[in-house]
Amino acid sequence: MSYYKHHVFFCLNQRDNGQACCAQQGAQAGFDHCKQIVREAGLAGVGGVRVNKAGCLDRCAGAPVAVVYPEGVWYTFVDQHDIDEIVESHLKNGKPVERLMLAPEVGR
Repeated sequence: MSYYKHHVFFCLNQRDNGQACCAQQGAQAGFDHCKQIVREAGLAGVGGVRVNKAGCLDRCAGAPVAVVYPEGVWYTFVDQHDIDEIVESHLKNGKPVERLMLAPEVGR
C-alpha cells in the first residue's frame, strides 16, 4: 500500500522570459484552495491525500496544471469550483473529472 492514497502535484513554475507558465494562470490560488479543502474534508495525511508544489511539469500550454497520482490523471482548472470538483469526485470518490482532464497531446 502506498503512503498516500492520492498525491497531487500543482505546477507553480514561474517563467520570466515571457513564455506561458502556470504561475501566470492562477496556479498558486488553486494550490492553496486545494490544500485547504483537502484538510477541511479530513482527507489530508498518511493513507489519504498529500497536496504538493511542483516546479515545471512541462505541460505549460495547458496552464495551470495539476497531476494526481497514482493514477497519473492530469488536470487543468479555471477556478476554485474546478478544484472543488476534483477533490469531491476524484480524491473523495475515486472518479476522475473528465471535463477537466488535460488532453494527452498538450505539452509545452
